[in-house]
Amino acid sequence: MMTLNRPVAPLARLAIGSRAMLSTASYSPLESGPGMSMPPGFDTKKAQLTRLSPSSPKAPSRVSSLGKTMPPGFKAHVAELGTFVLPDRVTGSVGDRALGKALVDAWRRDGIIQFAMTEHQRKLWADAYAASRRFFKKPHAEKAACVDSQSYAGYIASGEEVTDGIADYSEIFTITKDLDMAEPRVRAKWPCHGPCPWPDIEMKEPMERYNENLGAEGEKLLQLTELGLGVEPGSLTKYTRDGWHHTRVLRFPPRNATNGKGKEGRGIGSHTDYGLFVIAAQDDVGGLFIRRPHKEEKFANWEKSAAGLKEDADDWYYVPPVDGVHTVILGDMMQYLTRNYLTATPHKVGLNTKERFAYAYFHEPSFQAVLKPLEGGCGGMMQDKSERAANGIHYGTHFTNMFMRNYPDRITTKRLVAEDRYRLLEQPELRTMN
Repeated sequence: MMTLNRPVAPLARLAIGSRAMLSTASYSPLESGPGMSMPPGFDTKKAQLTRLSPSSPKAPSRVSSLGKTMPPGFKAHVAELGTFVLPDRVTGSVGDRALGKALVDAWRRDGIIQFAMTEHQRKLWADAYAASRRFFKKPHAEKAACVDSQSYAGYIASGEEVTDGIADYSEIFTITKDLDMAEPRVRAKWPCHGPCPWPDIEMKEPMERYNENLGAEGEKLLQLTELGLGVEPGSLTKYTRDGWHHTRVLRFPPRNATNGKGKEGRGIGSHTDYGLFVIAAQDDVGGLFIRRPHKEEKFANWEKSAAGLKEDADDWYYVPPVDGVHTVILGDMMQYLTRNYLTATPHKVGLNTKERFAYAYFHEPSFQAVLKPLEGGCGGMMQDKSERAANGIHYGTHFTNMFMRNYPDRITTKRLVAEDRYRLLEQPELRTMN
């Protein structure tokens, strides 16, 4: 059973330190990344977590404990992440700037960060988790009825989603912007716009409360990222007015209880996510793997699919479940905006011996946003003089492409194609933020 009330260890403004070690017989500490800054008045010696060397007597027991939840059949390092604490609001203070720099450094080094849930967020996650379990226990016919032909919201059966040409075993309820049939964009038949087909109010209310809170956290993270990158305030948040935020509520079956449509032990194949970043919570079962940034690995999912990237390689990191935290990984649009200074995080999910539940909130630009690479900041962003950089990326087109690719047989995709809605993405009103 998932533990929801174990207290988080006492933390200062942020607990700086992140390391990873092998989960089997050998151990390798995470290399030091770019220097992390600490707000004035904090004792860096106390805040810096002790790094365990291969010879440390503490290493085997600590790593063994973290690695116990790794799905069978996988070989990976075990990530042990420091936990950040987000401020109530971002004011641009010295402390905020130091925290922003620390977040950016951690993403560049590890590809993932985690931050502590507040007590209120623990309650929101507990309610959403309970609603998720109730929904996925419903008969298949009831779940399958929760589909909309205009939006990609609603139920996705195990084996329906496709990653790199292989069916995924994840069972999903997708929550997109809930727009009724009279809404002007729905009436105009904009691609992907429509109602969210909720099964009942018992699921809708806790999910909407949780998403509203995560949306506020997402804006704080964007503001801190701007400070960490050294760009003008609003450089990122200007794109999230009326953001196309959405959520994937996920259930993964036990590895010995699948429908046989996919690959043994594989919950979701290797891929990158398509927006700015994903804030996620998971139960205590375990199954998430990520790849740390590699300078030699070049990919741009908005140009060519990154699905299947290095899926069978050995140098993945398992992200064990930790009570009371949210994890945050980066998406394609953050990589594009920062000219590869920050890169999207390849990740995959393995099936464990028990069913597993997770909640992934996508903090996204407006559907109508045309994103262009940031100017300046960090002094190290790669310069991109291509025509694509000059013209920018229309997020609505990128989102539509990703969902059509993942759900080629879904009723939403078929209707989009049959009614030639895709051509509307070129219209000026779909490329102008109001």
